[in-house]
Amino acid sequence: MKLETKVLHTDVLIVGGGTAGCFAALTMAERSDVNVLIAEKAHIKRSGCLAAGVNALNAYIVEGQSPESYLAYVRQDAAKVIREDLVYSMSKRLNAVTAKLEKLGLVILKDRDGKYMARGNRNIKINGENIKVLLAEAVAASPGVTVLNQFCVTDYIVDNGVVTGAYGFSITEPVFYAVYAKAVICTTGGAAGLYRPNNPGFSRHKMWYSPFNTGAGYAMGIRKGAEMTTFEMRFIALRCKDTIAPTGTIAQGVWAPQINSRGEEYEKQYGVPNTSLRLYSTVQENQQGRGPCYLKTAGITAEQEQELYKAYLNMAPSQTLRWQESGRGPAVEHVEIEGTEPYIVGGHTGSGYWVDTRRRTTLPGLYAAGDVAGGSPQKYVTGCLAEAEIAALAVLEDIQDKPSPVADLAEIDGEQEKILAFLTQSVGLYQTEQLEEAMQKTMDEYAGGITVGYVYNRKKLQVAQGRMEELLVLARQLSAGDMHQLMHIYELLDRLYVCKTLIAHLAARQETRWRAFQENADYPCQDDEHWLKYVNSRQEAGKVRIVLRNIVEKDEIYEHTDQ
Repeated sequence: MKLETKVLHTDVLIVGGGTAGCFAALTMAERSDVNVLIAEKAHIKRSGCLAAGVNALNAYIVEGQSPESYLAYVRQDAAKVIREDLVYSMSKRLNAVTAKLEKLGLVILKDRDGKYMARGNRNIKINGENIKVLLAEAVAASPGVTVLNQFCVTDYIVDNGVVTGAYGFSITEPVFYAVYAKAVICTTGGAAGLYRPNNPGFSRHKMWYSPFNTGAGYAMGIRKGAEMTTFEMRFIALRCKDTIAPTGTIAQGVWAPQINSRGEEYEKQYGVPNTSLRLYSTVQENQQGRGPCYLKTAGITAEQEQELYKAYLNMAPSQTLRWQESGRGPAVEHVEIEGTEPYIVGGHTGSGYWVDTRRRTTLPGLYAAGDVAGGSPQKYVTGCLAEAEIAALAVLEDIQDKPSPVADLAEIDGEQEKILAFLTQSVGLYQTEQLEEAMQKTMDEYAGGITVGYVYNRKKLQVAQGRMEELLVLARQLSAGDMHQLMHIYELLDRLYVCKTLIAHLAARQETRWRAFQENADYPCQDDEHWLKYVNSRQEAGKVRIVLRNIVEKDEIYEHTDQ
């Protein structure tokens, strides 16, 4: 197979056309006449975490709350290991970006007084089945913004330490791309598929996080030596059993407590409730023989039941369909709950690129926003939009009078040869799916997956790290028959790089505080003296080097001055 080479030039390249990617483009189109190119692996209309919709905006400053109180909530939930400067600058923009969403056509539910309907202290209810469609349509209508769909980005172009674009290929045509830009914003989302999922085999896609988010943005930065942070703070969702539908809709919608098989409310027995403890307590109840565990819904009103039916149709219709098909809705039967496999996702936890206050990464010319940006947990949809806006404004400021990069034809040819190797080398002993399953099995058993109750230790992590290195060697021997198979090879490679970094972070955090998320059997106790540090890392000569950094306070301006 031969590949056609296309060299493209733009002012700004956005890698990933999801929530943050769309909003970054909209922000720049609204405030400037720069040329923006969005590289999207799928199709922007229904890509990313919002593809299926959402029924609430989980980050909003409701009446009686403030950006300061939101910061306090995030600080407490993450046991103080957050970038306070990032969380605070994000939270100050939550309501403004929500207003912009409403102007785009998003239906936000309101009460009789015309006020947004709150769901708890930080959430508001929406009809969000079409939220991604609205963002995509706004992008399509924006002058100066071009979308390249079904484009798999493989690596950044780096010239003298500065990111000047990205390489990639078309999933549907034999075309290799080199895209040059004055600035690159990474908005590819987090990483799913690292661990064996709840529903393996035919239903493995039935998971909490988007199964098509493979950690590509993380991996590209890791390979180029970008500093990453807090990968050890995995996110493990507590979800409705089998459908893996969100539980917060029930817990906050009808205030349903968690109960065990005896009908006992168990969560508070394990400490002050927070995100990780809700999962940890459920795991413990099952391991101690008091499962299955449920959200206590039997006895809710018919009106409340109908509201739950409608809410799940906005984002997880399989849950409503299950109730309807069985004839036993939540008013009749409690909803069984379970934990998912671990994910790396900066929208819920602190994992991702180490960025400064303007969302610049440690690689000059590269910015990060949304799930791929670290240090700022509990961003959710609106927080990702806020970060995209911050990054976009920083880019507009930084590229003023900046010359366009020049294409290096020799380097382009060399990069294309790497891709061609997978299309021309002989079929080996293994297929991509087999190596992916081996990776997931290893991570599950040796790096704290579902089957071991999310617990790991140093020796097991060493086994996992060794196997990731072996799998990387085998993955480079894979062969692709077409461009779609080529994409799957690169997705596997990206996941393996993320796994390597994750394992190194899990080993480095020698303390247990984010229960289940980071459950180190060698260090089961809290260690206050060593806890308040960021576990960061950089890849050097193929090895992950751990870097410990001090906590950044709310009013500090952190701009990568301590490299």
